[in-house]
Amino acid sequence: MLQQTRVAAVIEHYQEFLRRFPTIKKLAAAPEASVLAAWSGLGYYRRARMLHAAAKVVVREYGGKIPTTAEGWRELPGIGRYTAAAIASIAFDEPVAVVDGNVERVLQRVSGMRLTGEELWQVANELLDGKRPGDFNQAMMELGAVVCAPRAPACLTCPVVELCVTRGEAAPTAKPARQNKREIHYALDRRDGEVFLVRRSLDASLMPGMWELPELTTGNGEGSPSFTLRHSITVTNYTVRVWHAAAPTRVDGKWIPMRRVGQVALTGLAQKILRKAETL
Repeated sequence: MLQQTRVAAVIEHYQEFLRRFPTIKKLAAAPEASVLAAWSGLGYYRRARMLHAAAKVVVREYGGKIPTTAEGWRELPGIGRYTAAAIASIAFDEPVAVVDGNVERVLQRVSGMRLTGEELWQVANELLDGKRPGDFNQAMMELGAVVCAPRAPACLTCPVVELCVTRGEAAPTAKPARQNKREIHYALDRRDGEVFLVRRSLDASLMPGMWELPELTTGNGEGSPSFTLRHSITVTNYTVRVWHAAAPTRVDGKWIPMRRVGQVALTGLAQKILRKAETL
């Protein structure tokens, strides 16, 4: 959950996720829709699907026992080099280094070199404290997140400033991506304690199989929308207009009881709209 999501946004979801799926076996046996519903609001839903798939592999092929090495973790769906090394070093004391964005920044500033790819992993492993790899890796990540920040690093309070070649902000390697702007409209169709939702195609490139409100091609004729909110996805900032109106004809959707909406795998935007409308 903490990959690409802020800690503050994760805590409540994490607690609820463990309440629903307290063991690997419970997670593996759960329907994918239930897993996605518990993940709703965190975004990047492929992570939830891979977590679910990994739980199934652990139960089916490993007898419910999780791997203890980075190499073993990388055999599971959705587990890359960084995640495998983090788990193996922190949970099982395997002497393997981690490289995330924060660690990469620390290594480049301390060395004064533009390290890339395998070079980063090699330097990280050379610096690693083999006796306390988990503590060392967490310290490196925390140093980059709290002290050696992307902008205005706190060099005067840095515990390793004497080892640092750069001692300040390095020149940016690339310009930040330009944010696009787009306006979208949705129909909020409610009746008799139910709300009308549509499901994204299972082969959609973004959030396949997730539920959302039916989209309108333009505004709902004359008048003003019921409310407007802002939403951002990667490099696009959306102005979202929500209309209390009937869903467009020929839209294939489903009426969902409002008391069950919280159990449905909603997109983050749908969740935001329904909360604003006091439906969720």
